[in-house]
Amino acid sequence: MNGQADYQQMQKLEEMKKQILGKVLDKEAFERLGRVRAVNQQLAGQVELYLLQLFQSGKLQGKVDDEKLKEILGILSEKKDFSIKRK
Repeated sequence: MNGQADYQQMQKLEEMKKQILGKVLDKEAFERLGRVRAVNQQLAGQVELYLLQLFQSGKLQGKVDDEKLKEILGILSEKKDFSIKRK
């Protein structure tokens, strides 16, 4: 019973997230994010979280276009290089 309620809650949250992202992203950027999600769900999730945080804090002026989304994807997808040095 509780599992069904949890599932419904998750569906509701996903729908709200989709609505907000639809307001925040222009058509091309929304489509690009969909393609990224198909290839790399983790990166798409990071981008969505970042955009939702910007939206909630009121730091977004206007819609995010495709070029701005490319910049965000580039920043978030950079590999963090680190090396282990043995002595």
